[in-house]
Amino acid sequence: MILGKAISAAAAPPHARNRLTIDAVFRRLAERRPDALALADAPNRQSFTDGAPRRLSFAEADRMVTAIAGRLRAMGLPTDAIVGIQLPNVVENILTMLGVLRAGMIVAPLPLLWRRADAVAALGRIGAKALITCGHVGSFDHSLFALRVAAEVFSIRYVCGFGGNLPDGVVPFDDLFTAEKLDPIPPLDGERQNNAAAHVAAVTFEVGEGGIMPVARNHPELLAAGLAVALEGRLAPGASILSAFAPSSFAGISLTLLPWLLTGGTLVLHHAFDPDVLAAQRQSDRCGALILPAPVVFSLAEAGALAGDDTACVIAAWRSPERLATSPIWREPNTVLVDVSLFGEAALVASRRGVDGTPSALRLGPMLAQRDGGRGVVVAELMRTDTGTLAVRGPMVPHHSFPPGIERSGLPYFQVGRRGVVETGYACRIDSGSDAITMMAGAA
Repeated sequence: MILGKAISAAAAPPHARNRLTIDAVFRRLAERRPDALALADAPNRQSFTDGAPRRLSFAEADRMVTAIAGRLRAMGLPTDAIVGIQLPNVVENILTMLGVLRAGMIVAPLPLLWRRADAVAALGRIGAKALITCGHVGSFDHSLFALRVAAEVFSIRYVCGFGGNLPDGVVPFDDLFTAEKLDPIPPLDGERQNNAAAHVAAVTFEVGEGGIMPVARNHPELLAAGLAVALEGRLAPGASILSAFAPSSFAGISLTLLPWLLTGGTLVLHHAFDPDVLAAQRQSDRCGALILPAPVVFSLAEAGALAGDDTACVIAAWRSPERLATSPIWREPNTVLVDVSLFGEAALVASRRGVDGTPSALRLGPMLAQRDGGRGVVVAELMRTDTGTLAVRGPMVPHHSFPPGIERSGLPYFQVGRRGVVETGYACRIDSGSDAITMMAGAA
């Protein structure tokens, strides 16, 4: 599904000329580093969901991605079918996202804690064809939850699940890990093959005053966001990245899935938060990068839990960007801190702290993702509206509302203005005599 008018690469704006897909990035890694460790679960996995912790090489992960893609196509799901995913932060979550994309379909991740009414509204709005979940998370039966959601969403044809003791009506996926023969993946049509990157890759969901609004991005738009995080963090090739963010939103995909793919290292997954388990994972997998919510980062730093290990970069995600300006000074001399301000599903801004440990100012104009000494790549542009709110546009920002025609439905939708400008709704002011902006609490 291509949003907007399809145009040739030569005539497209610079941000739209990238023909690289997320699956192509992963395939290259699997070819170049087949025996390297790709994905690792938390050692306490069995305390919150089914199955022993998994540790997969790139070759093993690639085989499982192919298995998931083949199973989805064998079930009769068509190209560009939307597949909902609701899984904890475990290996299967990453594999399923990649499998959906390899099948030529669109992934729609759902937050794990959403209520049934939220899931029904979101999946019904986008016409999802399948929902993939797990047996349980904690004491909650997610497979039964998924069946109840599917009963209320007319478009859903299949509910699939990982784990044991799945109820009748749920297609089991655990057998794919040990299957000797995999279902073939039928070739995609010509347009999908020739311009796969321009097709929608993922649909996430913004929750506003009017309700739940789907937000669609193609492959270059997602890769631009991941590039902003990876380059600002100076994440080394082959780095071991420990992330506590499940890829259930634009932020989660940008902070977890994409930096891993762009660096080609190991992705170590941490579900929810357990400081002892986190410390054990950092030590056992020698994690060079740590991705956590900002409040957790500073709590760990205050307790002295970030000193004296292999971590060279900590990425702190701010869901309330206005709190960044008043955050504590970073006092870990051997560890770089990168602040990532999250503006809902619209965009993110990654900014590396200076040697004095204070937050870098957000500035109007183009936002560059760059290596040390490099020219940099524009990944977004920040603007201030006449009403005093922050607006964004550029490569990582959605360029079209979704689904097509939603503007005429009377339903709430994620609005994209002229020239691709999206108002975030976050209030900001311009600092006197500069192009720096300060985020403010509340709406303008």
